[in-house]
Amino acid sequence: MDKQGKSNPKDIRKQNYEAKTMNTSENSKKKKNKDLPWWVELFFVQIGLPEPLLIKILKAKKNAKELIKNEKKSIILFLLAIASLAYFYPVIKHAKNKLDCEVIAKNYIIKNKNIIGLNNRELRMLSTNFCYGGEEIYEIED
Repeated sequence: MDKQGKSNPKDIRKQNYEAKTMNTSENSKKKKNKDLPWWVELFFVQIGLPEPLLIKILKAKKNAKELIKNEKKSIILFLLAIASLAYFYPVIKHAKNKLDCEVIAKNYIIKNKNIIGLNNRELRMLSTNFCYGGEEIYEIED
């Protein structure tokens, strides 16, 4: 058998290794030629802010990425809680305003109207009616 027709596996591995090393040198050149982000260009090159500030910003950015990666579940739960509070706040505020209106109307009825024949339920009904735009309170005789 002739060995010229067959290729040696060691030669193939060596060629693949050489190709990979050539690619890594090209990749490192691409990384070195990478442009600066616009904010670094603007603040630290054009305006001339101090470099220690850039170092602190980059460290904070790195720490924030790690925190988000490690604490993703707790951050999502916190944002969900904030969103639910923001969603229900108008409903709670509206209910509180209506209850305050009923208390004020009840006190007004007690002070200014003749309520000898009214029990507590009727008084509450009249105050609720008044707060929702009813005019039954004006029908009570002075």
